[in-house]
Amino acid sequence: MSDFFAARVEGYEEHMLNNVEGCKEGYVKMAELVPDDTQSILDLGCGTGLELDEIFKKLPNVSVVGIDLTQAMLDKLKQKHFDKNIKLICGSYFDVPLGENMFDVAISFQTMHHFSHAEKTGLYAKIHKALNSKGMYIECDYMVTEQSVEDELFALNAKLRRERNIPEGEFYHFDTPCTIDNQIAMLKKAGFSSAEMVWRMENTTMIVAKK
Repeated sequence: MSDFFAARVEGYEEHMLNNVEGCKEGYVKMAELVPDDTQSILDLGCGTGLELDEIFKKLPNVSVVGIDLTQAMLDKLKQKHFDKNIKLICGSYFDVPLGENMFDVAISFQTMHHFSHAEKTGLYAKIHKALNSKGMYIECDYMVTEQSVEDELFALNAKLRRERNIPEGEFYHFDTPCTIDNQIAMLKKAGFSSAEMVWRMENTTMIVAKK
């Protein structure tokens, strides 16, 4: 996974803004959904910070912790926002401790559609714990509407991993989007009191979950 994105860092922003339907608009929408009084944000899979570009326009002094697997992505983010209150961690957000009651808002943008239900539910529980009592999690991701589509892509992913002898638990770049209903169910199972879809353009979908 890290190698995949490291090799594409130079063209990454242009690709996301111009080639992935809904992303350009989604970055703006996510910033709109972040409450005006937000003091601290956790950004999971922050990449080069395209979502933060919009959030910093609204909240230039907000404190951010960003986590990403790819150091080259983080380097580009740091170059853009060297003057912001931002801590960058190179690692897997599954492994990095997120703490408890640390953040007002957690966000992720187009990063969760590579993982199983069990992996995501466990991560969502970590995010839930990391948020303060009135915290919210905003996820914008590739999601589908039909269970048959989700099942087909997960089956193909499993087949490719077997054929290529990819060990269990090793990250591999293959899109396995879940249905919107399944995403909401996972978030509620992880402890969020509410979760609802608030925006969608093509398959780019945004869900807000509240603690």
